[in-house]
Amino acid sequence: MHPKLKEHIEKIVPLTADEFAFVSKHFIRKSFKKHQFMVQRGEMVPYNYFLLSGLTKLVYTDDAEKQHILAFAMEDWWDSDLQAYYTRTKATLSMECLEDTEVLCLSLEDYRALCAGLPKIEHFFLEKTIFGFLAAQRRILSLMTASTQERYEQLIRQHPSLLQRVPKTQLAAYLGVTRETLSRLSSQA
Repeated sequence: MHPKLKEHIEKIVPLTADEFAFVSKHFIRKSFKKHQFMVQRGEMVPYNYFLLSGLTKLVYTDDAEKQHILAFAMEDWWDSDLQAYYTRTKATLSMECLEDTEVLCLSLEDYRALCAGLPKIEHFFLEKTIFGFLAAQRRILSLMTASTQERYEQLIRQHPSLLQRVPKTQLAAYLGVTRETLSRLSSQA
């Protein structure tokens, strides 16, 4: 299937060639253009996505049509509206491509078949879920306790490439600040 997926999985669990062939059968490869939506609010979410290339943003749009950016995802990351994916309900979030993006798609049925057919993959997904939960918890605590300057510096430390790849207005929205505040922060850094 794709060597990037094998590399990604093998950071947590080793796979034989036969095991990876089994894993590969459960994914569909898709390409999306810049500004195309992979997930749209109000629609069903058929896949969890592993990004091979590109960049996406996960957004909640409130009743006043203000966008709240929950996350960015880039190569070697997973993303989707996971609540809608796992509960088979309509999406409350949207996932938009900020660059042309290539992904491997995993349906819920295929996810379950993978976990049932290869227990080490269930372990892999458990570890990925734990890492994702911890990252979300850190982000929530940062939004609650860190200053704007501290959140900006944390973003630079953890994901420096986002500064070149994401428009400043969207970085500002992710940090919960205005575009002007972000400009001031970046000139001080």
